[in-house]
Amino acid sequence: MKILIDNGHGYNTPGKCSPDGSLREYKYTREIASRLVEKLRAANYDADLLTPETYDVLLTTRTRRANSVARLAGSKNVIVISIHNNAAGSKGQWMKARGWSVHVSLNASKSSKQLASCLAKAAAANGQTVRRPLPTQDYWPQNLAICRDTICPAVLTENLFQDNREDTQYLLSEAGKEAIVKLHFDGITNYIKGV
Repeated sequence: MKILIDNGHGYNTPGKCSPDGSLREYKYTREIASRLVEKLRAANYDADLLTPETYDVLLTTRTRRANSVARLAGSKNVIVISIHNNAAGSKGQWMKARGWSVHVSLNASKSSKQLASCLAKAAAANGQTVRRPLPTQDYWPQNLAICRDTICPAVLTENLFQDNREDTQYLLSEAGKEAIVKLHFDGITNYIKGV
């Protein structure tokens, strides 16, 4: 199984940060993605960064890269996980929303939904409050290009809220970073073991 880890947004995307500027999504998600790839490789999984650049790579470029790998390896043999931070508002103020969530496309395959459920279960097992659209549904269906336009299973994770003060403090702590990496590692490896 080839694991492609995508990191959300780039330094040139405006507004993607905590109200106090301590957490910048492009920097945070790249650190988490890099740590996750290292952890997966150390456990002998075939993992790579989909977007090693620090600037914002176009979604069409991201999906083209993923699809190129999937065509070579076979669609069932590649997964994409896009790592982001959530935000409840856009006015640079601290908000109250909290929690972790995973998203799939509106046209999500059974495998994408299975990957999303594995990640949600791992998030809950690692102490995260999982936000669900329904009590019995682990993932949020949305019209997301990175999930919609890939030919392999793909999900997008929203790792807590960068405009919630408590979430931001946790995300920036070493314990928080380790927990976010671990829940992705556990969810991915549990999915692979189940296919």
